[in-house]
Amino acid sequence: MTTSPAPAGRTRLRRLDATDLARVAVFAAVVAVLGLPGGFTVFGSVPITAQTLGVMLAGAILGPWLGALSMTVLLALVAVGLPLLAGGRGGIGVFVGPSAGYALGWIVGALVIGLIVHAGGRKPAPWRTALGIAVGGILVIYAVGIPVQSLVTRLPLGPTALSSLVFVPGDIVKAVIATAIVTTLVRAYPRAFRRVWAVRPAEVPARDAAPVP
Repeated sequence: MTTSPAPAGRTRLRRLDATDLARVAVFAAVVAVLGLPGGFTVFGSVPITAQTLGVMLAGAILGPWLGALSMTVLLALVAVGLPLLAGGRGGIGVFVGPSAGYALGWIVGALVIGLIVHAGGRKPAPWRTALGIAVGGILVIYAVGIPVQSLVTRLPLGPTALSSLVFVPGDIVKAVIATAIVTTLVRAYPRAFRRVWAVRPAEVPARDAAPVP
């Protein structure tokens, strides 16, 4: 009898259940808690906070769709007035300020992180985790945030992008921390991901791959 791995698409297509919704709520709360220490502003506009670390973890652990959903839930709560962003900020005014693009970029960033980290339904590899977190958690968020900041502050795109370089060292540190956490969870507590990972043929033991006469 041959043993075949579960289809990678099965977990992506299943309906949301209570556990999924609870995990979405937990990661929205994690990002909110990471904002409690507050942040400090650079050039009087966008604050540097630890909340991006939560975005990175949400995309890498929950996967693309639940990760994006958790950030959507968080920002929806912010929009109705809850002070869940760093410094106790909340309300619809957040989404017309200089940092609006960065906050909205969390949704796209979590989505991209999940797509890369869990590409092909495979178990997250350290290199793919680091790549996904760097691309989605840094580049994508900047790609959304910088143009909006430029538009709101009425500064040229070039100088706005240049001034944003001050965020990079901190974001790299957060990316390293997130990668270490995810890699540790894969080894020590894979149930945290609540996924059935695809197994490539080369990874199936020979006794399972060969049919029994």
